Amino acid sequence: MAAPLRIQSDWAQALRKDEGEAWLSCHPPGKPTLYGSLTCQGIGQDGIPEVTASEGFIVNEINKALIQSLSLPTSLLISALYLLGQTKSIHISCPKENASSKFLAPYTTFSRIHSKSITCLDISSGGGLGVSSSTDGSMKIWQASNGELRRVLEGHVFDVNCCRFFPSGLVVLSGGMDAQLKIWSAEDASCVVTFKGHKGGILDTAIVDRGRNVVSGSRDGTARLWDCGRSACLGVIADCGSSINGVAVGAADNSINLGSPEQTPSVPLCWLRWLQLLHFSLWLLAVGWDTGWKHLSAGREESKVFRCELSDCSYYSWNRIKRAPVQVIHRSGAPVLSLLSFRDGFIASHGDGSCFIVQQDLDYLIELTGADCDPVFKVATWEKQIYTCCRDGLVRRYQLSDL
Repeated sequence: MAAPLRIQSDWAQALRKDEGEAWLSCHPPGKPTLYGSLTCQGIGQDGIPEVTASEGFIVNEINKALIQSLSLPTSLLISALYLLGQTKSIHISCPKENASSKFLAPYTTFSRIHSKSITCLDISSGGGLGVSSSTDGSMKIWQASNGELRRVLEGHVFDVNCCRFFPSGLVVLSGGMDAQLKIWSAEDASCVVTFKGHKGGILDTAIVDRGRNVVSGSRDGTARLWDCGRSACLGVIADCGSSINGVAVGAADNSINLGSPEQTPSVPLCWLRWLQLLHFSLWLLAVGWDTGWKHLSAGREESKVFRCELSDCSYYSWNRIKRAPVQVIHRSGAPVLSLLSFRDGFIASHGDGSCFIVQQDLDYLIELTGADCDPVFKVATWEKQIYTCCRDGLVRRYQLSDL
């Protein structure tokens, strides 16, 4: 496994200035950390900042908006660079350790949505709206383009742990420490349904298909299946005896052997072809890779991401997976807090602020920068935009077109 590279969280701002510097480091496993720096030497003839790296590191590429006027003094060019948009990505490598990463700065940052740590967020299917929850006890709907507040969803007691849009983009599902699951109208902020039945705080939810049914996981150790139309619990589909930190639902094709349940389920699950339940300290997620479906998981305690063969997996339990990982990606010593399938790879965020994209067709990682050692709790995507929420109370939006 290549050694992870690290960069100063506000590197893009630091390199705006002539002779501005930002620190670099490379952490080879079992070896001393290599430290270095980047220095801005001014603006080149093509309008791109000339950035040099200290010994042991190489600047492979810099992307930014080009400056059209080249007749201005360097100081004015840098000011124009600030107005037209700062450097958005920089590709750095450390040849000695065969390490390479492309660092992407936020396109914009929303600081007025919440006043405290943001625990969860999601983006509507059309990309127009965002919803987020915070330790300040609030849950809000906002304009995804500029962070402008649209609705405040009030009704939960204590913290709201999770929130997500239904596929329509007009309805929101949330779960809180009050052990209640609620469905909201994004148009008028009204709570249309409240589900009660859990005996502990709800930690995560999943929406089945278009939203006729939803699944919730709780601190009480159970996962429940709910019928939205009847406002009723269809049954407890898992009782793990410890907190279920997350749930994910997906459809499997006939290439996957789903196995057979040891006994007939007590709730109608024939239509639910695949349900993965997460409990203890694990996150599990299924994604499609190049040769079929694999099983992707991240352990909070091990702080690693695994790609495993998906084999003999029951559609109502995850613990029959027997095979060992085919790849281990270890980028941080901090817990994995969020894991999201993305294109032909995935996005993972950690408790130390690191957040990265792995894609099969790239020989380097894409690192989403900006969080300065604060946990990045959740990642959401829409087309070429990626949104993250962090303990520092900021929502950051990244543009993959800036790569």
